[in-house]
Amino acid sequence: MEDCIFCKIVNGDIPSYKVYEDDDVLGFLDITQVTPGHTLLIPKKHVTNIFEYDTDLATKVFTKLPELARAIKAINSDIKGLNIINNNGQIAYQSVFHSHIHLIPRYSSDDDMSIKFSDNSALYTPEQYGDVQKAIANHLTK
Repeated sequence: MEDCIFCKIVNGDIPSYKVYEDDDVLGFLDITQVTPGHTLLIPKKHVTNIFEYDTDLATKVFTKLPELARAIKAINSDIKGLNIINNNGQIAYQSVFHSHIHLIPRYSSDDDMSIKFSDNSALYTPEQYGDVQKAIANHLTK
């Protein structure tokens, strides 16, 4: 895609700090470096988000995650964990509309990053859970 910053990185039109590359995927340091080692993993093929992946592309991208995660953790013994985040759509905080996965090393609970998972379980009855469960399951390919 002509105006996509990640496509420009893939094409070599914009410099990046590449950490991994093969025919299908590219891993490079996120310029923001939320924490040291913050890396992005992207498919070289332009797809907007996870909703556009097929099984083949998903396999090519997601099989690289564990290897890249271990490499990031190995760079610093102070890394205690790693957030793997994939934002899909503007409402989900996607800001670059070329699919990408953030690998963000966590050094301490004081890292410059926070994620909040609210507990809304009191708002759901067993029947409501069952309705959502069935609706999702019915849309999965068997």
